[in-house]
Amino acid sequence: MNTYTYLALGDSYTIGEQVLSEDHFPNQTAALLKGRVAAPDIIATTGWTTDELNAAIDAAAIRIEYDIVTLLIGVNNQYRGRHINNFATEFEDLLQRAIHFAGNKPNRVFVLSIPDWGATPFADKRDSKQIAIEIDLYNNICEKVAKKNGAHFINITIAHRVDSKKNDFLAADQLHPSAKEYAKWALKLSKAIQMELDK
Repeated sequence: MNTYTYLALGDSYTIGEQVLSEDHFPNQTAALLKGRVAAPDIIATTGWTTDELNAAIDAAAIRIEYDIVTLLIGVNNQYRGRHINNFATEFEDLLQRAIHFAGNKPNRVFVLSIPDWGATPFADKRDSKQIAIEIDLYNNICEKVAKKNGAHFINITIAHRVDSKKNDFLAADQLHPSAKEYAKWALKLSKAIQMELDK
């Protein structure tokens, strides 16, 4: 059986802020695939926006192709009040790069939707309804761009909004997900990857 390579691109949600490295969703995904997928290479840092991820990819100078690529980015664009059109342009560029890293096979690229930080206790004094509206606008772009380019789109936002009211699904900072929440993302993602690899 082949062992497939995996590149994960993103921000705090990909690197797993506040959880052990084995508990963030890329590593949990690889674990669920039981040896079919190698431990992921990760380019992600808490706080990154689309342009910062793009710059980090440049700095990494990736020279190999991957069998699987995931992309989850955009929450910090929204948090910093970046214009939605700016996000759309930069997200499309990142997706094109992700497809390139996947050997120009868009069906091997998996875009995860942006979680709604406004639903967490951390945002209790913020305008959670407005944050939700903006996150939905960002995710509409992610979904449209992914589907237009032939990549997969996996919505984890709807369930995350419900889970963000439950303490055991939250990390200690009451903002980021716990290992239990990441496990749900990993299960959904691993099933989608499994289906693709089995084709």
